[in-house]
Amino acid sequence: MNEIHEKLDELFKRIPRRHTTDNVKEIYSILDEYEELLQTMEADARYEQLVAPFIDALDSIRTTVKKSNDNKASKKVKDELFDEASGDLKDTMQELMQLSN
Repeated sequence: MNEIHEKLDELFKRIPRRHTTDNVKEIYSILDEYEELLQTMEADARYEQLVAPFIDALDSIRTTVKKSNDNKASKKVKDELFDEASGDLKDTMQELMQLSN
């Protein structure tokens, strides 16, 4: 599981905080990699029950990122929504790292 912790840490450090077109692409990439990692963990009997809430949280985070990219939203709203999504992603990753130790 050390490899999983290393990957989680790597993904965690890549999470952007400011809304830009490139950062939206980056956070979607991170979300996809994180979901793959969660699925790998879910296949391990030790973590099977643990990861379900983290997988469920991904939809909410993706929805918030999508809203942050709405052309009708102001720059301030985009920044706030993106910050919320990236903060939620960081929070869930930190919680998973603590629970899976």
